[in-house]
Amino acid sequence: MVGQDSIREQIFSRKVYSLNGIVKLALLSAIAFVLMLLELPLPLFPAFLKLDLSDLPALIGGFALGPMAAIIVEFIKNVFHFIFKPDGTGGAGNIANFIVGISFTVPAAIVYMRNKSKEGAIRGMVIGIIFKIILSSLANYYILIPLYAKLYSMDVVMDLMTKANRFIVDVRSYVVFAVIPFNLIKAVITSLVALLVYKKVSPILHK
Repeated sequence: MVGQDSIREQIFSRKVYSLNGIVKLALLSAIAFVLMLLELPLPLFPAFLKLDLSDLPALIGGFALGPMAAIIVEFIKNVFHFIFKPDGTGGAGNIANFIVGISFTVPAAIVYMRNKSKEGAIRGMVIGIIFKIILSSLANYYILIPLYAKLYSMDVVMDLMTKANRFIVDVRSYVVFAVIPFNLIKAVITSLVALLVYKKVSPILHK
């Protein structure tokens, strides 16, 4: 366990902005961008919901360097994606991805700072998953789907959803049967991989 002053110091740690920290953040961001390109479609989900592990470098960076590192990695990853592989939403998709990404990685990193152990990491990722599900649901319901409807018409969007899953009949059912389970699956897989690799890569990030 660490005190409040120590937590504040880690959140605003200068090591993130040192030359060494910048190099590490650049590497993590590049890996996150590449992982964001390696998308995998899942059955029963609309085609535009694809699984990737791009939150993994941000999560690992958050554990090793603090929550500010997670925010920076998520931001740079989405800037690169917007420049090199735009999704046709004028950047709204990347903004939503950034918000959902930090809603998972930042709470997890903050909780982990309080108890730097396997139990602390698991507790942090569970809390991060809860935040991620809530924020992804709100982002899709109030931002993404209305925007997609304006760009492509609601009929086209609903047709894509219904073809993937017959239980999806409106935006609310889309959130229940697609957004929530998809983000739960994605966050759980990312968390499991993080548990497997963090101890192996953390010595490098702490050098």
